[in-house]
Amino acid sequence: MPRKPARAVAPWVRTRLRTAPGTALAYGLLVLVTAFLAAALPRAVDAYETEGMWHAVDSAPPRRTVVTLTNNVAASLPPERQASEYRQDKLRATRDQLTPLLPKPLRADLANSAYGVHTTKRLPALDPWLPQPDGLPPEFVLDSPSDLAAHSTLTAGRAPAAGPGGAMEAAVTAKTAEALGLKVGSVVHLPGTDGGGTPVTVTGVIEPRDVHSAYWDIDPTLHTPLFTARGIAEVKWYWVASLIVSPESAPALSRTLGEPEQYWRYAPSVGHLTARDADTLRSSLDSAAGGPALVELRSALGPNGQFATDLDEVLAEYAGMRDAIASVVAVAAAGVGAVAAVVLAMTGGLFTARRYAELALLRARGASLPGIGLRLLGETAAVCVPAAALGLLLAVPLVGDPGGARLWPAALAATGAALIAALVLPVRAMVLHRRPVLHGGREDLVSARPSRRRTVTELTLLVLAAGAVTALRRRGTGAGSGDYLVSSAPVLVGLIAAFVLIRVYPLPLRWAARPARRLRGAVGYLSLARAGRSSATGALPLLALLMALTTAAFGGSVLAGVSDARDRAAYLAAGADAQITHDVGWTPLPAGLADTVKAFPGVRELSPVQIEYGLELPSAQGSTDNGMGAPLVGIEPVSYARLAARSGFGPFPADLLRSTGTGGPRNVGNTDRVIPAIASPRVAERLGERPMEITAAAGRFHVKVVAVRTVTPALPDQDFLIVNADDLVNRAPTALFVTGGPDDALDGTALRTAVSAKGGKLHVVLREEERARYVDSPMQTGAERLYLAAVGAGAGYAVLAVLLSLLQVAPERTTLLARLRTMGLTRGQARRLLVLEALPQALLAAVGGVLVGWATILLLAPGVDLVRLALADAPVETLALGAALRADVWSLGLPAAGVVLLAGAAATVQAWWASRRGSIKELRAGDAR
Repeated sequence: MPRKPARAVAPWVRTRLRTAPGTALAYGLLVLVTAFLAAALPRAVDAYETEGMWHAVDSAPPRRTVVTLTNNVAASLPPERQASEYRQDKLRATRDQLTPLLPKPLRADLANSAYGVHTTKRLPALDPWLPQPDGLPPEFVLDSPSDLAAHSTLTAGRAPAAGPGGAMEAAVTAKTAEALGLKVGSVVHLPGTDGGGTPVTVTGVIEPRDVHSAYWDIDPTLHTPLFTARGIAEVKWYWVASLIVSPESAPALSRTLGEPEQYWRYAPSVGHLTARDADTLRSSLDSAAGGPALVELRSALGPNGQFATDLDEVLAEYAGMRDAIASVVAVAAAGVGAVAAVVLAMTGGLFTARRYAELALLRARGASLPGIGLRLLGETAAVCVPAAALGLLLAVPLVGDPGGARLWPAALAATGAALIAALVLPVRAMVLHRRPVLHGGREDLVSARPSRRRTVTELTLLVLAAGAVTALRRRGTGAGSGDYLVSSAPVLVGLIAAFVLIRVYPLPLRWAARPARRLRGAVGYLSLARAGRSSATGALPLLALLMALTTAAFGGSVLAGVSDARDRAAYLAAGADAQITHDVGWTPLPAGLADTVKAFPGVRELSPVQIEYGLELPSAQGSTDNGMGAPLVGIEPVSYARLAARSGFGPFPADLLRSTGTGGPRNVGNTDRVIPAIASPRVAERLGERPMEITAAAGRFHVKVVAVRTVTPALPDQDFLIVNADDLVNRAPTALFVTGGPDDALDGTALRTAVSAKGGKLHVVLREEERARYVDSPMQTGAERLYLAAVGAGAGYAVLAVLLSLLQVAPERTTLLARLRTMGLTRGQARRLLVLEALPQALLAAVGGVLVGWATILLLAPGVDLVRLALADAPVETLALGAALRADVWSLGLPAAGVVLLAGAAATVQAWWASRRGSIKELRAGDAR
């Protein structure tokens, strides 16, 4: 008997997606954006860390990054054999053998690399006609680098070559020729092995094409002679320079007393490396310096071969900054990730609530929980998987360099976003429908009592939050000590605060509703009563808002702390918006310079300062005390006090240094006068409390310390003794501290032009230029951009949380308005009702977000180190300033105010839209509650 054909059943997933295409599209868009952000984060971090490594190597001096291999030819060899070891062809053949043996994964930039022979000892010239400033002859280094013609331009004479009879010929740079009086045809005699002078003939003068390249800068005397000193008790100055010998003359170096050495210098090429290669390269460099790799190198070099470089130290410094910045960035990533997860959970909760009746009916008709869960998982997977894949595909080309950013972390992050988005709806539905019910119970906070399971969960999170905050405060983030628990400290603090607020939220509203019953009209009382009995599912919106506001506050505080640290460091370097001094610090400034600068556009105030260095201080402890010196600083109290207050370096009242009227040339003989002074702690301790006599070029007088300050703008990193310049006998300002206008805009180029026109070698330091020096690392700028993106993403998710919470209660509110309209509720009253009902939770989230953000910053500030993010490669005295995390008012207040305004505006729009629609659907017979 033929079988009866089965009746076709429409596929569940296709049917549900066709039923609500708009909902599926909106959810897919949310998943796409979330997956894009999740995938973009690790790629952005990889990109700026890789660029940071390139920058660290490229910006370091070549003498630190160049890999140098050397070999000493055995002195026991016959002279002819020694000379043959220095031949150009032999050195080139060794170079070809060494290049593939370099530590992996390092590659050499052969265009800027060199090989050759140089003397390891400086050779004093035997010619009396050379300049001898203090009676010491100049000393020369003989060097024969390869490929000289490609790195220099011949300006006079000819290139050196092999001289007749093996004589040495050399070239010198234009600066060397000018400083030492050398010219084409000059002959320099250097000590030789035969006891006489070995002549070196200068055949040409050259100009380096790039003195900052590794070819020239590995030894600065190659291009610029060095004027250096010898001795301690009696200092004597002399010249040190290089004679660039032709490679053909290199064998003749063995006839000098300079102890020649073969060398192969490799400039590193790091364009193919990524941040994750740094540790591997460091290990390889350590092995080449004194491990198994050195044995392999010596197979080409010889038994005396050596390997030397400071590139491993450069990479170690980079790794330290990378780890310190990564720990701070991890806090932002954890915050945004948590907010995104909560918003996805809210979206799933909204979908579950909208389909509660449908799923309850299926459950009542015998549908199993696994069956319902699998069907819902099929629905969400059909939307989430393509959306997450598209987000990943967009993140790969748009964020990070494909060669430097890894794919698998991005893919893993996008997969995680897709899993959360796909599982939240089926898991929530299976939890809500564990048992079939005839109708839903009340879901407001009146009947929602915290279960024991919830209490245990909250206590567990409280313990984790306390542990995370304690670990962050004790261990900090500066040394890269952060882990996942430490990074999630702000999130956990916001989570605990949300749980507390959810528990206490209905109480003040119910208390406020009691007196509202006595007021005229039912809108106020009804809105408070409904807000106090709001859905228990409102916990997720509150949680999302608190976490988003905490993340925004923390991120804004990080950026504010970084900006403050850079401002302080710039003030430390410049003292003011601009500082004008002579190249020699104690030289008085030209007459009329102050008037010229004061008339310059953008200048608001000048503070002339007279600094006298090396002042011998008397001791209050008696003559047996060891000597101590400190600079004497003469100031104009009013302008300098304003400068100190503005910069934050040692502010003081101007009246402390009120003039005694005993200054000027007419008081030269008045040595008994006592003038007030402000001193650094060490100077104040030495001078004591009694007036002490000071003998200086500015006059002879007594000083009494009236105040102590640890720092001052004129000398932020030194001891000092500050007095009123009007009380000095000899007045001669040596520095001008310039304060700009309200916008602090000073044209540095024009200011330098105006200053240089006054004559003298004047030096101008601008605060903005000094500040820009601390933002030149790609890791800093990349981390700051990531923090800005995190704050923006957190704000976006907060807006979405507000809208989702309003959408979740929109059907119920629409029905309520329809029923109340039949009782005489006007449109204006309807708007006020919805706005007043929405505001309590928004106000709670806003006030809670501000308080939690402020408390989080206060708790975590001692453990968050922003120095490496703010100042990077700053000097030690600048790093000592630190970079503290501080609460930023705008980051705390603006997002919170935005949440309240958005909630009120959304409720107003909802009331307007509901009033324009008809009420037939909401009032039809048999409508559910």
